[in-house]
Amino acid sequence: MFERRRADRFGLAVAVIAAVFSLIATFASAEDTAAAATAEADSVWQQRCTTCHGMTGKGDGAASAALNPKPRDFSSAAWQASVTDAHIEKVILEGGQSVNLSMLMVANPDLASKPDVVKALRAHVRGLNGK
Repeated sequence: MFERRRADRFGLAVAVIAAVFSLIATFASAEDTAAAATAEADSVWQQRCTTCHGMTGKGDGAASAALNPKPRDFSSAAWQASVTDAHIEKVILEGGQSVNLSMLMVANPDLASKPDVVKALRAHVRGLNGK
């Protein structure tokens, strides 16, 4: 009887330890995914967005002088307060026309399969608030 309880406790301890290691691996994997998504979002921002929006998101990129309407100034606190995260993500994925804005804000359909990258881009835009 004592041996049976001991074996049951040992089995339970092994299961608990395995579960803890599994959780640690899941969190580490999630952190790796988030870091990779942020790195890719930074690359997308630099390659696709800065041309019009500028490095600091003020709408003063190299191509902005020739655009009408002018690109959005993401540093505007009033604008930041007026839009939802879902709105920003929709514009990133589907372009300006999808929300009755300028067709010059192009869609990025290649990011539809990369929701973590889209979220990281949205976070980047949100991070420009007040800067």
